Amino acid sequence: MNTESQATFPRPIRIGIMGCAAIARRSLAPAMKGLPDQFELVAAASRSAEKARAFAAQAGCEPVAGYGRLLERSDLDAVYIPLPTGLHEEWVLRALDSGRHVLAEKSLASNSASAERMVAKARQRNRLLMEEFMFCHHSQHEFVRKLLADGQAGELRVVRSSFGFPPLAPDNIRYVAALGGGALLDAGSYTLKTAQLFLGSEIRVLGAHLKMDAARGIDLGGAALLRDSAGVTAQVAFGFDHFYQCNYELWGSVGRIIVPRAFTAPPGFAPQVILERQGKREEFTLPADDHFRKILSEFAQSITRANFEPHWEACLSQARLIQQVQDLCPQ
Repeated sequence: MNTESQATFPRPIRIGIMGCAAIARRSLAPAMKGLPDQFELVAAASRSAEKARAFAAQAGCEPVAGYGRLLERSDLDAVYIPLPTGLHEEWVLRALDSGRHVLAEKSLASNSASAERMVAKARQRNRLLMEEFMFCHHSQHEFVRKLLADGQAGELRVVRSSFGFPPLAPDNIRYVAALGGGALLDAGSYTLKTAQLFLGSEIRVLGAHLKMDAARGIDLGGAALLRDSAGVTAQVAFGFDHFYQCNYELWGSVGRIIVPRAFTAPPGFAPQVILERQGKREEFTLPADDHFRKILSEFAQSITRANFEPHWEACLSQARLIQQVQDLCPQ
């Protein structure tokens, strides 16, 4: 990697994609192409040369056969890693050791020890490591925070969040334990992140339950109760065999704020936020937003400003909550 100062990049950040996952093909690669002042998408790698060629042809970049070969290139400043969680530690560490900044899909790590090793390497190499929770960057949540700050719901009492969907295809990688499968690391990670958005990173898990699939060795769903230092609680639920839910609500002393499409609002979609008070219900239709472009912009700006510490800490706090749920639910 070029050893220029990390404070500035005189050109767009040259980025490669490690793994041809659907989210990379459908969302992140097009978003990179839509930010030409910030990113140059150089190459995409797959273990399969055929898959790499097909992905690269669609994305408009160079195909690379093999993840290791991607890191051997001299023309990359950063790598986006949409591999399954179970493969993250190996390839995040190798990418950081090669001098690249890393944006990794959620969940970054299967447990807190793994996250600590990755963050320690990022600190050692002085490179950005960021977990790709795109939904946090959608403007609908800024609108919700303003409603809260203006006292529209009163004092916050409870955060509730649910993310779940019907069973997936039997061969879906989310069912493979060795790849970091299970609902907690997938859908559950969004709900835990939501609790942190409104209660802060110092919350802790008081109780949890995971519904296990013994044959596969993964959890199919679960729930957790969390609390902050002031006694405000969060109730989260998630799963792979559920009626579809993708929401959160903030229950306060005088009202309730509901976000029906909290995590998966696509570009062009105008989200709704609902405010309920005694005898009154208001529905706000908000402008469409693109949280994929916005998280990429945050990634780029954090690199150019060398603002790494908040993202390192965010990786660790998220992994700690996942670990606390796991510790309360022996498998």
